[in-house]
Amino acid sequence: MRVLGVDPGLTRCGLGVVEGAPGRPPKLVAVGVIRTPTDLDVARRLVQIEAGIEQWIDEHAPDAVAVERVFAQHNVRTVMGTAQASGIAMVVAARRGLPVALHTPSEVKAAVTGSGRADKDQVTTMVTRILQLPERPTPADAADALALAICHVWRGGVTSRLQDAAKSQLEARAQAQSKVQLAKVQAALAQATEAREAQLRAVRGGRR
Repeated sequence: MRVLGVDPGLTRCGLGVVEGAPGRPPKLVAVGVIRTPTDLDVARRLVQIEAGIEQWIDEHAPDAVAVERVFAQHNVRTVMGTAQASGIAMVVAARRGLPVALHTPSEVKAAVTGSGRADKDQVTTMVTRILQLPERPTPADAADALALAICHVWRGGVTSRLQDAAKSQLEARAQAQSKVQLAKVQAALAQATEAREAQLRAVRGGRR
């Protein structure tokens, strides 16, 4: 599975592509940041972020996109910018028919470091170790994007397998129930046919 992780933001939007499977060490494909100038209006900055994400999807062909779930902060302005960038990432992925997953910061931290309360430095350190990178990815937005992708590879892949297994079980049960119902219908038809034939024989015998 190849996953594009997106750490949304207006000034810096972190992007990281990781390839791997549950239970195996993931590999780095690409990492970077989309930067937009603060002197541009928000609409034009979002257009630049959209173009950047489109380019990354074209170049790296991910199977899924993992975006950080926006949560409430004290700085409302920061939250708005993050939410807007997050929406752009989801729209771009949906337009390409790619599945989109939202992961909370604590969920990502727990997946990568084992603690949902880890700080950014700890996340960056663990991302560097997990991907066996020669140096720490910078800035923190890039490391967070990689952490998102790793989280989805490990957790999203397991969830997908569980869903497939559950679907297979449901299909098997449905098929079994269908066979039982069919057998009951066939038995009822056979009994009805036998009863009808018995009635006909009785009528014929009475006429004699």
